[in-house]
Amino acid sequence: MNRVRRISTDLLGTYKGKFDIDFEHNKKVLDEVAVVRSKELRNEIAGYITSHIRREIEEQKEKESEKVVQNESVNEEEIEEQILN
Repeated sequence: MNRVRRISTDLLGTYKGKFDIDFEHNKKVLDEVAVVRSKELRNEIAGYITSHIRREIEEQKEKESEKVVQNESVNEEEIEEQILN
């Protein structure tokens, strides 16, 4: 596991609620919760955290839309059964 991913994972585990999908916000939070000596490393960590949170949100939206589609198909099947009976 590379350094950026390891540090980001540790920070997300500890301060998950403080980070957001906004890169600039995440840079400010990093300045508050961690000592990162180089600007480049801070930006890489903030970028990784931002993309990780965005990816989680997208996956959550996909799961919710799949549930809606499944519920609609179940409802259609129930209606077809009622019509046939």
